[in-house]
Amino acid sequence: MRSYWQSQHVLASGLVAAVGVVVAYISFTAEPSRAFLFPRIISSFFAVLALWTFGKALVGRTKVGNGLDRAAVLRLGPGLIVALVYIFWAANTLGFYIATALTVFILLTLYDPSPHDEPRNWVRRAIVTACFVAVMYGLFAMLLNVRTPQEILF
Repeated sequence: MRSYWQSQHVLASGLVAAVGVVVAYISFTAEPSRAFLFPRIISSFFAVLALWTFGKALVGRTKVGNGLDRAAVLRLGPGLIVALVYIFWAANTLGFYIATALTVFILLTLYDPSPHDEPRNWVRRAIVTACFVAVMYGLFAMLLNVRTPQEILF
């Protein structure tokens, strides 16, 4: 019989594997096909690794921690909600780069342990966000020439 932690590994890796397979399927069926070459490579690699991890969890060969307790799930909850809003609404509605900037800034605000009452910490969060979005733009738009969701501004 499986322990609680083993079941948690099977469930989590199974969900990740399912997402990986769905994302790979979408990237291979989307049009125009030239625009999805990079996502196809990444999603295929992600799906293979996720399925491998799921297989290891099924046979009980995972070697990672003791799973997540209630406190960890509660700490991760707000970030998960922000990520889901980003994926299912913001990236297409606001545009990839604006939504990414907002999401990164919100996540930094939620999880950065530095005090929220010091202006220099807010400036640092804004600089980190700007640098992150600049790197994303450089990678996706300039280096890889990947089509991103576009709406407001770009």
